[in-house]
Amino acid sequence: MGKSTPPSFITTIPLVVTSQSESELLSRFQAGRQLYNACLNEAMVRMRLVQESSHYQSAKKLPKGKARTKAFSEARRQYRYSEYELQAYATVVANTSKWIAQKVDSNTQQKLATRAFQATEKVMFGRAKKVRFKVPSRFRSMEGKTNKQGIRWTGEHLLWGKLKLNALIRPNNPVMMHGINSSIKYVRILWKEINGKRRWYAQLINKGEPYQKAANFVNPGVVGLDLNISNVAYVADSNAGLLPFAEKVPTFEREISSLQRKMQRSQRQSNPDNYEPDFLGRKGRKAILKKGKPKKGRSSWNKSKRYQALARQKRELERRKAEYCKSQNRRLVNDILRNGNQIKTEKVSVKGWQKNWGKAIGAKSPGFFQSELKRKAEKAGGSFYQFSTTKTALSQTHLTGERIKKSLSERVHYDKSGVVMHRDLMSAFLSRHVYDDVLSLQDAQSEYLGMETALLRAWQQYQQSANRVSASESRCSHSPVEPIRSDSAHSSQIASSGTGEKLDIRF
Repeated sequence: MGKSTPPSFITTIPLVVTSQSESELLSRFQAGRQLYNACLNEAMVRMRLVQESSHYQSAKKLPKGKARTKAFSEARRQYRYSEYELQAYATVVANTSKWIAQKVDSNTQQKLATRAFQATEKVMFGRAKKVRFKVPSRFRSMEGKTNKQGIRWTGEHLLWGKLKLNALIRPNNPVMMHGINSSIKYVRILWKEINGKRRWYAQLINKGEPYQKAANFVNPGVVGLDLNISNVAYVADSNAGLLPFAEKVPTFEREISSLQRKMQRSQRQSNPDNYEPDFLGRKGRKAILKKGKPKKGRSSWNKSKRYQALARQKRELERRKAEYCKSQNRRLVNDILRNGNQIKTEKVSVKGWQKNWGKAIGAKSPGFFQSELKRKAEKAGGSFYQFSTTKTALSQTHLTGERIKKSLSERVHYDKSGVVMHRDLMSAFLSRHVYDDVLSLQDAQSEYLGMETALLRAWQQYQQSANRVSASESRCSHSPVEPIRSDSAHSSQIASSGTGEKLDIRF
């Protein structure tokens, strides 16, 4: 039986850092970054040796069981590929370099080694394609193992060796005070770039449950979800809704595009030798002068002060957009959990959506919403159940049991039983009645009449706030009072194909 992990939460507290303290922090982060990169390189070397070994190759051919696990462990032990061995390597590297051991304590050294080992394990198990060695701008956090030594929190201060940093504590903030008064497992120190300036924070990893606001209560109940690129439909026991992701979040598209053009002009002026010569092209019958493309191969780039200032402005706009998006999607998660904590939804691939709609996914962040909803639902004692889309095909399913394919542009579901409903709301309603990848049409039919008023109300509210969703969704929306189409316009593909395929119905 696995070791149980007690619940934990994170409390973020801003720090007061002087120029002298910041200089010391940056030198320690530089030492930690070099130690992390050294451990990451060593872990990758050992991982490749393990994968190329005969023990590993023979273990892959064994059936799942204790013998296979033991063979893999033997291959790892042969080339010292383990978390403990990498921690020992980190200690040797730090002591050999001397200055790293002076800047980074032993506990933090071990956590850096663990961090590098876990990154390589993701590659080994196929959860990642490659590891990333850290440059100074990408190495932003370090943490200790306990709150007894190394990076630790005492009273209202963060201590790291001889370095003592004061904190900006707000006594009227109940969330912050709850974290400070709770038991602390370990402490993390990190920095963020805000308005072009580096800001330092302490993150307390606390033991126990986070502070619960009165407005963010969770009710028991079943909630069916239908996740889309720009919105989510939910149907609970007595309520329904079709809500947009990242509502009222500024996109800053014009501002970012303008900054990108200015940055490109600055780069061309500062690095003329890195671009191909301009050439004459044609746009229709008109001859125009086109800019040369960047030359292939590695080139040294000179970044002027103007370019760096523009890049800081662009990063700030992107940061603000991301923070707004997370805040609004967290609010949406809390709204849904007030209606129930047993979530049922289709198993969709947000990563697959990124290939076709990458810009929209980045602006709306449905993947973050889904992961946050799963985390909060399970933490509140509920569940997050995902079922197969191919077995259920809810967007094609009618209450009569037939399946009729429709294009993505058709946002209205014209059911064979005579029901007219928004496509996403209908799919969310049917999600409530999926058990073990099987749709129970009998339960859906008996419950629909009692839920129809709530579904129509949700559709009407969505229409009234159509200006809050993307233009593509608005154009594809229809009114709930639109008349039903004739059956000739939507013929059953199952009936016409003659295959005799029937929906798996659970009674």
